[in-house]
Amino acid sequence: MANIFKFDHLLLMSMTLHIFPEDRVHFYWDRELEPVIRVSPGDTVHYELREVSDGQINPASTPEALREIDWGRVYPLAGPVYVEGAEAGDALEVEVLDIHPGPWGWSAIIPGFGLLEEEFREPKLKIWDLSQGDHTYFREDIRIPLNPFCGTMGVAPRESGKHPVMPPGKHGGNMDIKHLVRGSKLLLPVWVDGALFSVGDPHAAQGDGEVCVTGIEAPMHLSLRFDIRKGMHLDAPQYITPPRNKWRDEEAGYHSTIGIGPDLLEASRDAVRRMVNLIADRWKMERWEAYILCSVVVDLKISEVVDKPNWIVSAHLPLSIFQDNK
Repeated sequence: MANIFKFDHLLLMSMTLHIFPEDRVHFYWDRELEPVIRVSPGDTVHYELREVSDGQINPASTPEALREIDWGRVYPLAGPVYVEGAEAGDALEVEVLDIHPGPWGWSAIIPGFGLLEEEFREPKLKIWDLSQGDHTYFREDIRIPLNPFCGTMGVAPRESGKHPVMPPGKHGGNMDIKHLVRGSKLLLPVWVDGALFSVGDPHAAQGDGEVCVTGIEAPMHLSLRFDIRKGMHLDAPQYITPPRNKWRDEEAGYHSTIGIGPDLLEASRDAVRRMVNLIADRWKMERWEAYILCSVVVDLKISEVVDKPNWIVSAHLPLSIFQDNK
């Protein structure tokens, strides 16, 4: 563990460090779950997170494995962590101190899921080599920068009973916010004593929207620091990101497609469909490959939502991932 997490020496001296046990996971939200560890405000917890399938997909898997997934084992969450002093009405502050993926990852088209599920009905699987540091390759001429984050971070919900990890809610959960990278802070409403925080669903990279329902799913090394903002009374999560330097993928610009119409979801589908067709045609690949690539690198943005009755969603493709930059 010592060679995995890279911290400033003085910072290490000021922390109380906890190692979360790798064998303690759960697969649903429930305010009645017993905490695995207890921490104080200012403490740091180190995690070795499992990828989202909990080992059902591995580097040797074929697309047929996607038909056999046990959905009761998907989304293994490390937790709960009880934060001393956290009470209903407070906000739990979760700061990402360090995060980087393991040596491999996967992306997939899973029948019945994704923005274009009616068009992509066959299982498809892409295994990624993540051993090269800060990037990976979709193919030799398409280089993908890594931007690791956790797709699921949340606290115990206010409502009693068992709740699925997908979809997200006011407690956080499976939000898939790609901006929760190293240096960011997530603020979560506290509904129960101790907050009962859990984390999982790590991604090595993902576009805003995660349109085919997977980013680059990967095991992950993670370190989080916890604090409490008393009496903040949030009714939904908020987050704070560090200053954003110019992204490397901005240097070559973007090619964007748009969807226009009175329904934002349909406009999103139109924008992504047009992007899939553009990528498949211009860079000579199958449409399913282009769809997976969209999920990993393309950002969906609401460009206009005031000129009724039609709204605009744009899909932004960073051209710098392509060797020809065109």
